Amino acid sequence: MLDLNVFGARLHALRKEKGLVLADIAKLLGTSTTQVGDMEKGKTGTTLVRLVMLAEYYHVSADYLLGITDDPTWRGKEPEE
Repeated sequence: MLDLNVFGARLHALRKEKGLVLADIAKLLGTSTTQVGDMEKGKTGTTLVRLVMLAEYYHVSADYLLGITDDPTWRGKEPEE
């Protein structure tokens, strides 16, 4: 079962590791800083499309973001430049 607190904590930690602010992620996702803050606080989840965007951006697996595994190993396709 999805634990929004785990999802939020991982999003928050990843954002802080990169030295980003809420506005940076809001711009990436095309949403508001309030929405991103609510995700990080475990108040709300996100769409499947945004989940994939976050996993690709942070180079972690969606399973890691969702708390299915504690292994953040990236298994996706590298974005093309």
